Amino acid sequence: GGGVFLSTNNGTSWTAVNSGLTSTLVISLAASGTNLFAGTSGGGVFLSTNSGTDWTAAGLPNRGVYALAVSGSSLFAGTWGAGVFLSTNNGTSWSVVNTGLTNTDVRALVVSGTNLFAGTYGGGVFLSTNNGTGWTAVNNGLTLPHADVLTVSGTNLFATSLGYSWVFL
Repeated sequence: GGGVFLSTNNGTSWTAVNSGLTSTLVISLAASGTNLFAGTSGGGVFLSTNSGTDWTAAGLPNRGVYALAVSGSSLFAGTWGAGVFLSTNNGTSWSVVNTGLTNTDVRALVVSGTNLFAGTYGGGVFLSTNNGTGWTAVNNGLTLPHADVLTVSGTNLFATSLGYSWVFL
């Protein structure tokens, strides 16, 4: 609930950088070049072009944005209950990219090469190989259908399954 904090000395000290954030419940961050994006609970996505000194709304108002991921010039936002959105212009406009995504409570996004993975609460993990245009479930061996965090290390994909839900509105 405190917003975004910046450290310029490897975590020795931190400074709040929240000017322009109308929702300080930030639950996801992503960087693309010099652009920094913050996904908030209920406030949508915000963009900073100056290391967080100032923020402006970058779309998806009234949405809980649990996850952000960048692939080239594509910015993906995983939302609570509305699935995945794609912006190719730094959040100026967004399109829904949910074809084949049978669960739209997206908690995690991660990019590995040309693959985009979405972790959902209740539907497991989904894979898109075409920039979000279509999705396929990839859940063989998952014991719980909740994928709250995803990360890639080399050619390995890791998922956590908390088995409970945090709801931020």
